[in-house]
Amino acid sequence: MPDKDIAYIKLIEEISLNAWPSHKMELYDGWLIRFSHNYTHRTNSVTQVGTSSIPVEEKITYCEKIYENYHTPAIFKISPLIEPSFDELLADKGYEIQHTTENMVMDFTDFQPYESVGVEYEYYGRNSGLPSFIVYPDDVIVQLRDRITDEWINSLFRLNGTTNPTLRRIVPSMFKAIPKETIVANIEIDGRMVASGLGILDRGHVGIYAIYVDASCRRKHFARSICSAILTEARKKNADHAYLQVVQGNTWAKHLYESLGFCSLYTYWFRVKELH
Repeated sequence: MPDKDIAYIKLIEEISLNAWPSHKMELYDGWLIRFSHNYTHRTNSVTQVGTSSIPVEEKITYCEKIYENYHTPAIFKISPLIEPSFDELLADKGYEIQHTTENMVMDFTDFQPYESVGVEYEYYGRNSGLPSFIVYPDDVIVQLRDRITDEWINSLFRLNGTTNPTLRRIVPSMFKAIPKETIVANIEIDGRMVASGLGILDRGHVGIYAIYVDASCRRKHFARSICSAILTEARKKNADHAYLQVVQGNTWAKHLYESLGFCSLYTYWFRVKELH
């Protein structure tokens, strides 16, 4: 892989880490150990972020003990930045591949937005200049704000099926710990959120996260509308690139993102081992 691609992957990995903080984190000899009661693999895994001096077998054992104490599986993120021999070592130790994911990117010169039919701003100074409502065809209205609210998080839990009391207690603090500027989107029907999206700005990029649509509202261009609204506003805030993650095999979502102008940059996966 060319050096420029490796450098860009490193940048995407860095801003992805910034975008989605974990409940607890420990830096251990160049490895970042993240723990979030297994909310997602990304926030509950080991990511290599620097050089190491401790023997790798010793480090794996240390991480396994950490996760065993937390009563969750040991999970390691494997990206193109990781030596293939490390992935092979985990496989030999019984670690299985889960959540293979494509990281997609877009230069805004390739952006193909879903065209809105109207925009409405509320009173001056609200939402850092974001339009309060963007109207798309068939009266689809995307609401935007510049901060994540408890109401939005609780509605997100309903959309993504999060019912575990511990997660409902800790995850709001993870969202509120995001250190970067955000663009928060939702679509409501009769006062109930039926679709969500989150844009996170960092170093000329916007990451697209938390795209969920209620099962009763699929195939109505809700996700397309939300993504277009976030991307359009991010471009006004001087973002010139975008990125997102899509689980491999989610062909519908990948087709949507490709139609907006995204293309695949690299694939990553997680090596997972249940600890007893």
